[in-house]
Amino acid sequence: MLKVANSVINASQITGVLPVANGGTNASTASITSFNNITGFTASGTTGTTSTNLVFATTPTLVGDVTLSTGNLVIGTSGKGIDFSITSSGSGTMTSELFSDYEEGTWTPVLTPNTSGTITITSPANSLNYTKIGRLVTLTGRITITSVSLPLGLLILSGFPFTSGGTASKNSGAGAVYPADMTTALALTFRIAENAAGGIIATPNQGDAAPIMQANTTLYINIAYTV
Repeated sequence: MLKVANSVINASQITGVLPVANGGTNASTASITSFNNITGFTASGTTGTTSTNLVFATTPTLVGDVTLSTGNLVIGTSGKGIDFSITSSGSGTMTSELFSDYEEGTWTPVLTPNTSGTITITSPANSLNYTKIGRLVTLTGRITITSVSLPLGLLILSGFPFTSGGTASKNSGAGAVYPADMTTALALTFRIAENAAGGIIATPNQGDAAPIMQANTTLYINIAYTV
């Protein structure tokens, strides 16, 4: 191994362990002004002076655990992520083992009777939460109805942050809606179809839910669907 007193002026031919200065334990104690062809690394700039200027080669292999003392692990290319193909698969037909997306935030619902009439909902209380893990989207929160005017027909809940997927057998979703402070106490259901950013709230027998909505009713929702 090449030994260094205080610095390495040109490290273009180093292919072994990166040397350190004065018996140190961190390569950043040596001043390196050229990182060309150091095995396993390439330079992030023309020159650099510490290990923070090094980036991994195209396909590096790390042995052991990796700890990020500061900062985040940032995915730099859309569609890339963490590949779990090394793990065993279930008994079903596996289509992907790549975890490539995570997102969380809020969304604003819209509640509409599809035949006639209107339903007004409270704005401040209606910023609901969403979490997207891979292809699965979960919506939670509550919607408070402030007033109604002869609502008839199906009750449509829309404004979802993501549109559902396009295959009916795989990408639709469902959920539960619990109404509080309602004269007619019913456990409502919800269904979202494919290629939709909303769905239908219905009574247990799949009847129209718009006519039973009342002022001061609060709908607690928990919905899951795939994109």
